[in-house]
Amino acid sequence: MSKETEKFGDRVGRGDAAQIVPAATVVLLRDTATGPETLMLRKNSKIAFGGMWVFPGGRVDDEDAPGQPEDERARAAAVREAREEAALELQSDGLVWFSHWTPPPIDIRRFSTWFFAARAPEAEVAIDQGEITDSLWIRPVDAIAKHRAREIELVPPTFVTLHYLAQHRSVQASLEDLVPAEGPRHYVTHIAAGDEGMAVMWEGDAGYATLDPAAAGPRHRLTMTKDGFVFDDSGLR
Repeated sequence: MSKETEKFGDRVGRGDAAQIVPAATVVLLRDTATGPETLMLRKNSKIAFGGMWVFPGGRVDDEDAPGQPEDERARAAAVREAREEAALELQSDGLVWFSHWTPPPIDIRRFSTWFFAARAPEAEVAIDQGEITDSLWIRPVDAIAKHRAREIELVPPTFVTLHYLAQHRSVQASLEDLVPAEGPRHYVTHIAAGDEGMAVMWEGDAGYATLDPAAAGPRHRLTMTKDGFVFDDSGLR
């Protein structure tokens, strides 16, 4: 069983579901000679999602654009988190909203998260060595390879985002193509145990409504196998 499965998958249905907390994440991208890189941060092992490699982000605080719609408050939170976690200054109107993630009913902290993307400013990243203990710029394909080699830990939303980022050869292409034609994609997560491991399913998967990973039909899921994550979005095509 992977560390990610131990931390998340096996907690489904144990006790009362934790309250959902609004949050925001920003995927920062920069061009290099070998393709775009994204900034990833490693969470302190002593806090929620400890040890995981994530994009800059965190909960929406009271001071984040009070009185504004939820998505605008999330946008303000993403700008603030980039400043606090990486010392990078962003303009809120430069953020591209491309997805929203709602976690399953589990008994650990649950974040309902807006995912934004933006071109990274030309500035040095600085972390506080408190909540964040490490950082790196990495090509999405290399981050996926490191995860498969069990060198880094990821949560499913991060893995899926890296999967789509890895398909593009420039920051501009990423920013243009991350948002589907129908608008930002909403992932309302269902999890169930299957023969190959925990199946993390979203709308478009044959087993989504019935929590049956064995149901025949289209797939839109990430499976936490003993050999790592396997993502299949063939149900969207």
